[in-house]
Amino acid sequence: MLWIKALHIVFITSWFAGLFYLPRIFVNLAQETPGPTTERLLLMARKLYRFMTMLAVPAIVFGLILTWMQYQSPDGMKLPGWLHAKLTFVVLVLGYHHACGSLLKKFERGVNKRGHVFYRWFNEVPVLLLLAIVILVVVKPF
Repeated sequence: MLWIKALHIVFITSWFAGLFYLPRIFVNLAQETPGPTTERLLLMARKLYRFMTMLAVPAIVFGLILTWMQYQSPDGMKLPGWLHAKLTFVVLVLGYHHACGSLLKKFERGVNKRGHVFYRWFNEVPVLLLLAIVILVVVKPF
C-alpha cells in the first residue's frame, strides 16, 4: 500500500505541475499578437497538455486503487467523510483539466475572447483545489 501511495503522490505532483504551468502559457498567449512567438507558445501548450494528461492517468488509477483498498478494509463499508469530499475535489480537478483542453483548442482556432487577467485568475484554481485536497487527506477533519 505504501508503494501505491508513493506513486500516487509522485504522479499527482507531476500532474499538478502541468496544471500550474499551462494557464501561465495561456496568460502569455492572451497577451501576444499572432506570430512566431504565438506558434511557439501553442506548441509548448499542446505538448504540455498531452504530457500532463498522460500523468493524470496513473495518478487517478493509483488513487482508485487506494480508494478500493480503503473500501476493502474491515470498516470499508463506511468510507470516511473526508474521502468523499476529497473525491469531489478530484472530480473538480478533472473538470479543470478538461477546461484547460477546451481553452487550448480555442487558442489553436484563434477564437479566444478572454484577456490575460482572466487567465491569471484561472491559474489560481488548481492551487485552491490542491490546498483543499491536501488538508482533507492530512487533517481528515470529518
